[in-house]
Amino acid sequence: MKSDSLIIIPTYNEKENISNIIHVVLGMEEHQFDILVLDDNSPDGTGAIVDDLIKNEFPDRLHIIKRPGKMGLGTAYITGFKWALQHDYQYVIEMDADFSHRPEDLIPLQQACAQGGADLAVGSRYINGVNVVNWPMGRILMSYFASIYVRLITGMKVHDTTAGFVCYRREVLESIDLDNIEFKGYAFQIEMKFTAYKMGFHIVEVPIIFVNRVLGTSKMSGGIFSEAMFGVIKLKWSSWFNKQKFARKTSAPAQLTPGE
Repeated sequence: MKSDSLIIIPTYNEKENISNIIHVVLGMEEHQFDILVLDDNSPDGTGAIVDDLIKNEFPDRLHIIKRPGKMGLGTAYITGFKWALQHDYQYVIEMDADFSHRPEDLIPLQQACAQGGADLAVGSRYINGVNVVNWPMGRILMSYFASIYVRLITGMKVHDTTAGFVCYRREVLESIDLDNIEFKGYAFQIEMKFTAYKMGFHIVEVPIIFVNRVLGTSKMSGGIFSEAMFGVIKLKWSSWFNKQKFARKTSAPAQLTPGE
């Protein structure tokens, strides 16, 4: 039976992790999830591993969209959101492939939207102190104070504004003009939350423990943080002078373009 909940996992060179994360998530008994992998033509063969799992183990619950190359985290999620809406999923969850987002935290995240009245549930590293394992102190401080900075500029009452472990009710994704989302890195995560906040959707934070990856290579860079810092100012400016950007859509969801 088709799940009501889709997990979107963007990948680039995740061969060490992708099979394990898929088996763990699709093997969960507490709730049935489906998975959509967005692979940016990983040269290490990540996409081929997913193809094999679809063919031999999970033909109905695992899906993949292959893109021609690295096109940015934000565009991957936008493609996944559109696919989820077209396939009638009620809850759509962003998740990393590297186990930094623990599969056991999927249940409270999904339940916050399905049963707890949230429109958008954020898997928060900072709602109850700092719950990050095995990150260098410098990176923890950068991330933590970046979220404080975003809160001060935007006025959002969200402690983990850059979090990438998020569950959306489909109504949120239907209401946002996904083709008008501008940013690709950390600022994408901020922009989605800020847009939902300005539209009046109910955002809650669910405490999680974030564990730094053990296998594979991090995709973080200083440029991602720079985009976030300057992007926040642009978002706040837009909220003053571009009201249309934050108006809820009343038309049908944006369609996938050819090749997505």
